[in-house]
Amino acid sequence: MTEREIPYKIYLEEKDMPKQWYNVRADMENKPAPLLNAETREAMTAKELGVVFCDELVKQELNDTDRYIDIPQEIRDFYKMYRPAPLVRAYCLEEKLQTPAKIYYKFEGNNTSGSHKLNSAIAQAYYAKRQGLKGVTTETGAGQWGTALSMACSYLGLDCKVFMVKCSYEQKPFRREVMRTYGAGVTPSPSMDTEVGKKILAEHPGTKGSLGCAISEAVETALKSEGYRYVLGSVLNQVLLHQSIIGMETKLAMDQYGIKPDMIIGCAGGGSNLGGLISPFMGEKLRGEADYQFVAVEPASCPSLTRGVYAYDFCDTGMVCPMAKMYTLGSGFIPSPNHAGGLRYHGMNPVLSQLYHDGYMEACAVEQTAVFEAAEQFARVEGILPAPESSHAIKVAIDEAMRCKETGEEKTILFGLTGTGYFDMYAYEKFHNGKMEDYIPSDEDLQKGLAGIPKM
Repeated sequence: MTEREIPYKIYLEEKDMPKQWYNVRADMENKPAPLLNAETREAMTAKELGVVFCDELVKQELNDTDRYIDIPQEIRDFYKMYRPAPLVRAYCLEEKLQTPAKIYYKFEGNNTSGSHKLNSAIAQAYYAKRQGLKGVTTETGAGQWGTALSMACSYLGLDCKVFMVKCSYEQKPFRREVMRTYGAGVTPSPSMDTEVGKKILAEHPGTKGSLGCAISEAVETALKSEGYRYVLGSVLNQVLLHQSIIGMETKLAMDQYGIKPDMIIGCAGGGSNLGGLISPFMGEKLRGEADYQFVAVEPASCPSLTRGVYAYDFCDTGMVCPMAKMYTLGSGFIPSPNHAGGLRYHGMNPVLSQLYHDGYMEACAVEQTAVFEAAEQFARVEGILPAPESSHAIKVAIDEAMRCKETGEEKTILFGLTGTGYFDMYAYEKFHNGKMEDYIPSDEDLQKGLAGIPKM
């Protein structure tokens, strides 16, 4: 097959859509360390986790052995509203760059929520509904997860309470209003509505918040509200499981045309989209069936993988959640209010942390002005305005394509385009007006958060 016989957009047929999620933990020799009870420092039991999370999601969180887990028919039917998502050959970008590299991206923005987050939101809402709950609580950074969850809850008739990181609440009012359109209650975090919110505001007056703060408030609210459970849009192993639909569709589409990526790139905040995209490819690498280069891209202002430490830490600023062994900057680290709100988390998913620690994956950090330059370059030739989070992956993909131009290497590059940036125009405006600044925390800045990591 010649190059131009590969379509611009490759879609699976509906009948070929995956019927199971792939659990990469089953193929890991070194399993991710268990979640710990913050008080006893013992491994969390299913019963303990069930106080906070839905019962079926607890089972998925703790499942390190089953390679494949069936996707319920009701969830598969919902997926059909926007899946399969297209795998796109970036011919126009390749032409613009004059690179010998072949560039592909999996586009996850073809749904009302505008991002990949809906893949897990509908699954978590479904299990909450099946358990007979009244509603769920959650946090959201950029607003993509909150939007997706409010949409899923509206579809299933569940109440949805969202704590939105304050800087995003102020920067992205339209994202907030989409959540409210779907019936969700949205509170800027940290707030005076919870005890942990009051404590954080007392310690950090005027703070614009972080995902760690918002998680604490959402968990506290769930624990105090009868018939509610807490759900999380990233970081947890169960979320990576649901997001594996991205990578499985991608691999099936590539296999149809005999395409094998050399490098797979994903933006990295808590790890949901990166883990979802790379999971089936990583499984092949773990089983010794194929080799790939995996690259996690994070913001220079919140560099958990590239400058954090691998240790047990609290998953939230208020220290009310279980402890996870992960790459972390410390639960007390509050990043600068950069515009990639979905990547402003102090830690990283335990599965990805273990894989990175074991050398299966590499990471880099990029500054936000360079990210927006790449986003604008991509939008002008590919016709999609990318989310700031996704644009971290675009930046590194373009850099690698340009390196291939210099060396003549015909590398195949795959990256995840996790969502659209149409609710991020405040950020684009600051970039175009020359008012966007880069912030890289000093070692002294990071030490403040790292000093708070509990001694085990």
